[in-house]
Amino acid sequence: MKVFINLLSGIQNYALFLEDIVRGMFRCYRYKDDALREMYYIGARAFPVVLMGGLFVGIILATEVGHQLEQFGAKTLIGRTLSLGMVRELGPIITGLLLAARTGAKNTSELGAMQLSEQIDAFRAFGASPVDRLIVPRTVAALVMFFPLTLVADMTGMLGGMFITVTTFHIDSAFYWNTAINSLTMKDLLVGFSKPFFFAFFIATISCYFGINTKGGTTGLGKNTIKSVVATSITVLLMDFVFTKVVWEII
Repeated sequence: MKVFINLLSGIQNYALFLEDIVRGMFRCYRYKDDALREMYYIGARAFPVVLMGGLFVGIILATEVGHQLEQFGAKTLIGRTLSLGMVRELGPIITGLLLAARTGAKNTSELGAMQLSEQIDAFRAFGASPVDRLIVPRTVAALVMFFPLTLVADMTGMLGGMFITVTTFHIDSAFYWNTAINSLTMKDLLVGFSKPFFFAFFIATISCYFGINTKGGTTGLGKNTIKSVVATSITVLLMDFVFTKVVWEII
């Protein structure tokens, strides 16, 4: 019972925290330099991780799907299957999970260290809002950078799939790209390209919430960092389910 009450209390506090972030969004221009710096750390520095993740997911998916389709003489459908899988599901979900771990741990550890060293209290003492100065730039940076990173994962996954399709299953690359691109509909693109914005918002805000509420010294910081990564990863999977099941049916 106590765990359930604590969960409800945490959700309530997080909802109030979101309200402050949304209000701070209208003043984000004041801290554009902080937002640009976070875009570099969240986006540019994450590029190699997302690139490698998308590439190997595409290679593995093409290999597994190709062998299955080859048994039925339908290996020409590899491009179609790969493009739908990467754009609608695997590209956004791989990017979301990788950045939930990387960006989530970064936000929680940085803000948690500032909270323990009383730097956040110093912001309040000088009349500055920690949400406007520390949280909003990180949220804006995530909203801006997650979408291009998802595109990187999609494209590298399809390139990795093309490599396997051409070298292993001996299908012409032009035919591969023709089937891969023509099989995508506006509905597929809308669902696949909408996910990164929701993933970005919840990853940034949840990780910052755990960071700014850190207590208990370095041990508490370590626990909150783990909780942040777990919570953001579960949220990414839950949001993906909502988009796949509910939003897809509505559209």
